[in-house]
Amino acid sequence: MRIIDESTPSMPDINPQKVCFIATMARELLSEDEGLRPDGSNAADDDERLALSEAARPPIHAEFMEYVADLDEDETAALVALLWIGRGDFEAGEWEDAVAQARERRETPTTTYLLGEPLLADYLEDALSAFGRSCRDFDLKPDPRV
Repeated sequence: MRIIDESTPSMPDINPQKVCFIATMARELLSEDEGLRPDGSNAADDDERLALSEAARPPIHAEFMEYVADLDEDETAALVALLWIGRGDFEAGEWEDAVAQARERRETPTTTYLLGEPLLADYLEDALSAFGRSCRDFDLKPDPRV
C-alpha cells in the first residue's frame, strides 16, 4: 500500500486513472504518423487538390475526442489545469487557481485545446507526479469510465 504524504496537495476534481488513460491515448495519437490516406476522391475531378476527410484520421483520434467530450465540466477544467501544472504554468499548490482559470479562460473545445499540445501526455504525467501519483499505479485496460 502506498502512503501519500499529507503535505501533497489534493486533486479531487478528476480521477487520476482517467488522466492516465487520456495520457495513454494522447501518446498513441500524437505519436502516430498519419501520412496521407486516400479519401475516396478522384484527384483528376478535384483539379488535383488534396482533401482529407475524417476517414483519414486514425480510430484513436475518435476515441480520444469522444472520451474527453464525455467528461463533465469539472473534469475538463481539472484536465486543463493538470496540463498547465505539468507545463509549469502553475504549481501543484495553486490547484484551485489553475482550475478556476481553466473554467474562465475556456475559448475552444477542450479536445481541440488538448490536441494542440504535442507534449500533452508528458505534461499530464508530470502533473500527476506533482500530486504524488503515477500512471504506473493503474492498469489502463479496460477503459476507466467510472
